[in-house]
Order: sequence, then structure tokens, then C-alpha cells
Amino acid sequence: MRDVAAAASVSVGTVSNVLNSPDKVAPATVARVLAAIEKLGFVRNDAARQLRAGRSRCVGLVVLDVGNPFFTDIARAAEKRAGDHDLTVLLGTSDDDVSREQAYIDTFDEQRVFGLLVTPIGDDLSRLHALRRRGTPVILVDRDGTGTPFDSVAVDDIAGGRLAVSHLCEIGRRRIAYVGGPSTLRQVADRRRGAEGAVAEVPGATLEVIDTAAPSVLAGREAGAALLRRDRADRPDAVFCANDLLALGVLQAFTTGGASVRVPEEIALIGYDDIAFTDSAVVPLSSIRQPTARIGSTAIDLLIAANTAPAKHVPSNPVFQPELVARASTLGDIWDTMSHHGDPQRGIPQGRNL
Repeated sequence: MRDVAAAASVSVGTVSNVLNSPDKVAPATVARVLAAIEKLGFVRNDAARQLRAGRSRCVGLVVLDVGNPFFTDIARAAEKRAGDHDLTVLLGTSDDDVSREQAYIDTFDEQRVFGLLVTPIGDDLSRLHALRRRGTPVILVDRDGTGTPFDSVAVDDIAGGRLAVSHLCEIGRRRIAYVGGPSTLRQVADRRRGAEGAVAEVPGATLEVIDTAAPSVLAGREAGAALLRRDRADRPDAVFCANDLLALGVLQAFTTGGASVRVPEEIALIGYDDIAFTDSAVVPLSSIRQPTARIGSTAIDLLIAANTAPAKHVPSNPVFQPELVARASTLGDIWDTMSHHGDPQRGIPQGRNL
């Protein structure tokens, strides 16, 4: 900074103001300092700045699976909103591994991040409580933190599960299977609760729960293959999957190989999240849409608010409502008659929001 100050013929304090509060400096002086920075190739030492400020300009984000487009979209939205506040998002994925999640939390704690956004794996939030006590704001993402000291942003997954299974019942399906990931995941458990609530309201409807080791395409393919090994009379007439990756895997099993079944004529199929690949699958997939852009940007807004007046901050826990997007995997021929009303710019038909 001293070199930059000498090159621009200003004080070190002026250079600091240009970097941190440029509105306090005359435009001509800002231009002269920035020209000196460019010429010298100056990059400020953020570690030194952290020592003075006690906090970095980085935000830690820990998600369950960065390979899932749902979390990728949340991260992209958070990154965009963080940029508006001169913040940088550092992304980590826990891969549904508690020890990996804890390692990321500890690393971000060591880096004195501006705050932590996290989708926790289980219900043990003790490490997050410790982080918060040390002054680092924690925002729960895709998890309702009502009743905890944490801010959170979430979607009503119980309502989403109910929405999915109610749709299946409305099109006449009664033997419904729920293919979920690990039941330890709160989202999986809540979507199951919603599904059970919908089934309980329809006479003759049943819900079979099929757990998987992971909420992945491979796990969905294995679950679908297991269903195909049953006699036709023992198969469900509809499948609700806890996320779209599972549903795409089930769809692969149903539509490839010699023992394939017709979707939705024999088995209707619906997923959850409405990721980008759902409407371009071999059978366009019905899904429950979550507002990923709003989740990511709201998480950053909550973090900014928590850092503005920590002593007076009252946690906020917005919960968004999911939306049913019905496509060919449940609507079949009905959807085909609607398909020419799709988006000509995208070249593919649109689902129907219900």
C-alpha cells in the first residue's frame, strides 16, 4: 500500500479509503490510485485485513451434494447476491458425510468467515451452536430453523410431499411407492410425512416406503430395477421420489432393458426439486418445484442482516411454498395435447404448473 501511495502521490490512508470506502475520496484521486494499483499489480493482503477487522469477506456454504443441480442453483444465486455486497462464496459439499460436514465447518471457522450457510445432514447442531457463540452468523439453508437460535430459509417439504402424492391420487393411482434417500435427512423424512398425510385422506390408497443409501441417480436406478423384478401385480402403480436424481434413475430402469414398463400408463412417476433435466428426460418428468434462486439470495440477505446489528438481531425463518409442475410422467396423453403450447425459444414443451 505504501508503494501504491507513493506512485499515486497520496497517503496510505487515502489508498485504504479507495479500497474500502471509495465514496469518501474524490473521483480523480480514486482514478489515480486505481491506475497505480493496476500498474504495480497490487493485490491487498486479506489475511492482514482480517486481523484488523476480525472477519473476512468470504462466506462459507456447505451443501449436501454439489453434484445435485438443486444445490448448484442455490449456490449460484447466493454467489450472485453475495457479489452485490462485495462478498465471496466458498463452496463445500458434505456428501451426506457428518465428519466431512464437521471438517468444513471447522475450516470455515478457522478462516473467520463473514458467515456460514449450511444444509445440515442431521439434527445435531452442536458445532453450529459453538460457531454462533463465537460470533459467526449461521444460516440454515433448505432447513427450517424455527425454534432454534438460527436464521433459516426453507421450503415446506411436508406440503411438497402432500402435493406430489395428492396429484398421483387425483389421476387415479392408489398403490404408491415412496423412494427416498437416507431417512436421517430431514428433507426426506418431511416429504414422506406429507406423502403419508395425502394417502390417509384417500380411501384405498397405500404408501410403500423404499429407502435408498443415497439420493442419487444410481440409487434410483437400483430401486427401479428392484421394482421391475416383482410380478406385475405386485408393483406399485405410481412412484414418488424424494428428489429428481432418484426419479431420473427410476425412469432409466423403467425405460431401458427388456423388462421395461410404460410411464405413466403402467407406473406414474414424480420427482422433487424440478431440476433443469426433468423436462428433457426421455419421458418429461413431473416434479415439485422449489424456488432455488429465492433460497440462495434470501440466505445471503439473512446473513447481511445478522451481521448488521448482531446484539439486537432476532432470527428470521422464512418458509417458501413448493409448486407442482405436471408433465408426461404423470399426465401422459393429456400432456401431449398440451405440448404444442410450450416455449418455442427453448424448443421443448413446458410442464403445467398446478
